[in-house]
Amino acid sequence: MTILDKINANKLREIDAAKANVSIAELEKAVLFERECPSLKKAIIEKSGIIAEFKRQSPSKGIINGVVNSAEVAKGYEVAGVSAMSCLTDKEYFGGTFDDLKAARAAVDLPILRKDFMLDEYQLYEAKSIGADIVLLIASSLTVQKTIELARKSKELGLNVLLEIHNYEELNHINQYCDAVGVNNRNLKTFEVSTAVSKELAHKIPSEFVKVSESGISNVGAIKELKTYGYQGFLIGENFMKTDNPGKSCEDFINELES
Repeated sequence: MTILDKINANKLREIDAAKANVSIAELEKAVLFERECPSLKKAIIEKSGIIAEFKRQSPSKGIINGVVNSAEVAKGYEVAGVSAMSCLTDKEYFGGTFDDLKAARAAVDLPILRKDFMLDEYQLYEAKSIGADIVLLIASSLTVQKTIELARKSKELGLNVLLEIHNYEELNHINQYCDAVGVNNRNLKTFEVSTAVSKELAHKIPSEFVKVSESGISNVGAIKELKTYGYQGFLIGENFMKTDNPGKSCEDFINELES
């Protein structure tokens, strides 16, 4: 059993427990559920293209930053000029919570991605109720049909969809309801990282989708190279979060990128 298999199995148990505790009807009554979500495509194209992440820990790295809070980090990212913010909400493996995303939502107007392992329609309602604008659909965790179903429901709810793929086979998951296609440079089964994955798949992603390269990006040179392959978005987490001041680290990075 891979790490991804273990995470998904645990996630299904969490979803069952959540459904028993809070109904979809109750989620729909949340104040934040009525928010209109800003466009992820527009934000990536018009700003820096950086999607900066709030991540406390990971299965491969352990604790990355257990000190900073999501609201302060979100404010720093907004000042830095990011296109969007990613916030982990998986608690068991990544130390994230809904409160992290809610606090970030209250602090900034940035588009916010609920980064989690989305396996069930119920989670889309959760995402909308806590103020997320974007959901991540991981092809490795879903069948093609399930990906389409979740992406379609996301659009019905007004959410942006970032589809994450990692190999040629997963290109089949791309569908009309996606807003952006992200290539994860980190193999979710082995956790090895290489931007070669993004380069290999770039020309296979249809031009109507914004291309996002995810993970393993630690310097401006890597981004400039990936841009030549058509990438406009870049999801960066550990590079900022491992510092004492993620917002300032992000600001310095974007200033260097734009200089």
